[in-house]
Amino acid sequence: MRELKDRHIVVAGAARSGVAAAILLKRKGALPFVSDSGKINPTSVARLTESDIEFEENQHSEKAFEGDFLVVSPGVPTSSSIVQHYLTNNRAVFSEIEFASWFNESPTVAVTGSNGKTTVANWLAHTWKLSGKEYILAGNIGTAFTEQVEVTQPDKTALLEISSFQLDHIDSFRPDVSILLNITEDHLDRYNHNFTQYANSKLKITKNQTSSDWFIYNFDDPIISEHALELSNKSDSPKILAFSSSKEVPNGAFIRNGNLILKLNNEEENLMQIGEIGLSGTHNLQNGMATALAARASEIKNEFIRESLKSFEGVAHRLEFVREYKGIKYINDSKATNVNAVWYALDSFNTPMVLILGGRDKGNDYSLLNHQIREKVHTIVAIGEARELIKKQLKNVVPNFLEAKSLKDAVKQSRKVAKRGEIVLMSPACSSFDMFDNYEHRGNEFKQAVLDL
Repeated sequence: MRELKDRHIVVAGAARSGVAAAILLKRKGALPFVSDSGKINPTSVARLTESDIEFEENQHSEKAFEGDFLVVSPGVPTSSSIVQHYLTNNRAVFSEIEFASWFNESPTVAVTGSNGKTTVANWLAHTWKLSGKEYILAGNIGTAFTEQVEVTQPDKTALLEISSFQLDHIDSFRPDVSILLNITEDHLDRYNHNFTQYANSKLKITKNQTSSDWFIYNFDDPIISEHALELSNKSDSPKILAFSSSKEVPNGAFIRNGNLILKLNNEEENLMQIGEIGLSGTHNLQNGMATALAARASEIKNEFIRESLKSFEGVAHRLEFVREYKGIKYINDSKATNVNAVWYALDSFNTPMVLILGGRDKGNDYSLLNHQIREKVHTIVAIGEARELIKKQLKNVVPNFLEAKSLKDAVKQSRKVAKRGEIVLMSPACSSFDMFDNYEHRGNEFKQAVLDL
């Protein structure tokens, strides 16, 4: 498959990853053809035109079904007609991350999970930067791996955020260090509303790892723990490190008497007090432990890890403080696109609050938030396509349930019912695509609405 010269290769999807893959194919001598069932945005059109790459929009024509193999963008589901055509005709389908990996020359640290992967990917970059080690940051975060893979080299680490969609069609992709943070219900609309299918996609991150590689996992997640046990019984399994915020683990990271302990090769090291970690909340404690273990597996010294855990300030749109206005704090958590992420957000506060929920539903069970909401939330403001479903599941859980026609309206309504000393938290539990381009667009609109108060 890797011999590309003069071969007709089809790329499904013309967003950022698809365009980057097509450009890389062209540079490698292939004859790429980009096909998108929807309208292609002007930026992508300009890039494809500039690179003299043929493309089509609002259809998958006959030419799109005739490629030697298919490279699929993360936004194109396996159930789509073009992917199904290739699979049913026994022709190969590769994810963009798989295709990029064919040309990678860097050691790779890859992180996935339902929640926290963007935070950990950025935290890793912060750690590498402090230690003076060269790196690139790519994948499901900002820049496609195909965009940067040609600058990879042995003394530069590729730090990759990987989504389940990118793992769906891997073949030889093999990280030197893989991190699996958690698996909770998310994107079930893409997996036939089958949690097992979704979980199996996440678990593929270890598919090609061998005894020369590392697997870092959340000991507190039963699905991942069972996978780690199965891996450990294989003859050529990766070296395994666990992290836990509630138990001591045989090898990895855990908490004892308020201290973060690293246990590697049966030797314990007291890294730091957990109160010194810059980000609050149990989920960030776990994210920090995963970051620390990946850094140690990559031979970064404790002094840099300690400094990183203390100084990292988080990422935009994840529990991001926007403003305090008339004694009310406004928090942007637009990146919380599933119920579990909202659970973590609520767990980070012990203050009465107004919660803005909603967007495009992905098969969510909002009742999983009942306990947290009863304890902390006096008003829910529902927005977007999911309003009715949220109302059905949560209206009787809170004293006040409001609906808003827009995010700006939701902010205005929240201001009226919030009291001094309370929080207005926008943590939607849904995708943004009913009203916005992406979660960043949604988060920026929320921030602007708050600043306009």
